[in-house]
Amino acid sequence: MVIGIGRREFISALGSAAAAWPLAARAQQSTAPRRIGLLMAWNEDSPLVQSWLAAFRDGLGKLGWIEGRNIKLEYRWTGNDMNLMQQGAKEIVASQPDLIFSSSSPATALLLAQTRTIPIVFANIVDPVGQGFVTSLSRPGGNATGLINLEPSMAGKWVELLKEVMPHMARVAVPFNLASAPYADFYLNYFKSSAQSLSVEIIASQVADIAAFESFVAAQAREPNTGLIPMPSAFMTGHEIVAGITRNNLPAISFNRAFAEAGGLMSYGNDVSDNYRRSATFVDRILKGGKPSDLPVEVPVKFELIVNLKTAKALGLKVPQALLATADEVIE
Repeated sequence: MVIGIGRREFISALGSAAAAWPLAARAQQSTAPRRIGLLMAWNEDSPLVQSWLAAFRDGLGKLGWIEGRNIKLEYRWTGNDMNLMQQGAKEIVASQPDLIFSSSSPATALLLAQTRTIPIVFANIVDPVGQGFVTSLSRPGGNATGLINLEPSMAGKWVELLKEVMPHMARVAVPFNLASAPYADFYLNYFKSSAQSLSVEIIASQVADIAAFESFVAAQAREPNTGLIPMPSAFMTGHEIVAGITRNNLPAISFNRAFAEAGGLMSYGNDVSDNYRRSATFVDRILKGGKPSDLPVEVPVKFELIVNLKTAKALGLKVPQALLATADEVIE
């Protein structure tokens, strides 16, 4: 038996179905993975950076955000190429993700030039107040927040540590790449003030590329009683940096533990993996409705001193026992 349906009933049923479609679409959207755009001012093949990202994903997972299930990570890898970084910033903002993760000061500056509405979480940068990223650490006030890495006052600590291992040190060479370290002046002021109290001369120089860096290092190596401290930035983490320093037999300390692991004399700085892991908390709070403007910028809580004793012996330096006792790791 065929049951007929009148024109009025058909139109009514059609209208009910049409009204339900937007609800179904919204329900489907609500279960779609939240999207995070990551602007990475590093090389993708860096094991060190991949270990930081593993810590970030681990932090997200512990908060219930599982990649491929309820969250999607979309990367732009740029290395230290400012043109690629600018292009990556534009592409990420144009894709309108739920949140943007920034890996460096230059990347953060480029992102903020593109958007003042999409939330941005920075993981490991220098002086966000001085660079104009936030109004204050306690009340960021805009669309960016996150974690800082090293206070410029750390410059004094690096000079002191190098002086402990090299008591006759009279000069400290400080190369910096302005494109990746726009905050260089913050550090240089502390380098100069601390060096004065230790009767050490600071020789600072802007290096635009690896060739300029190697030329500077070779020139400094010809001067006696000279140590070297590379300015913290993404530029100063490449293997060419370590190779240039060790090839010229210069005692040096870096902010990055990979430096000491690769043959540099010492490293002292914050545990970047811990910063990346803690960044997940900012992502979680923002995706759940929190505002970056209300989330205070946080400081690092874990620092590491790594001493490469093998390198010290090769350089003819004796590391004080007291310093070895305080080191988090000694490479022999």
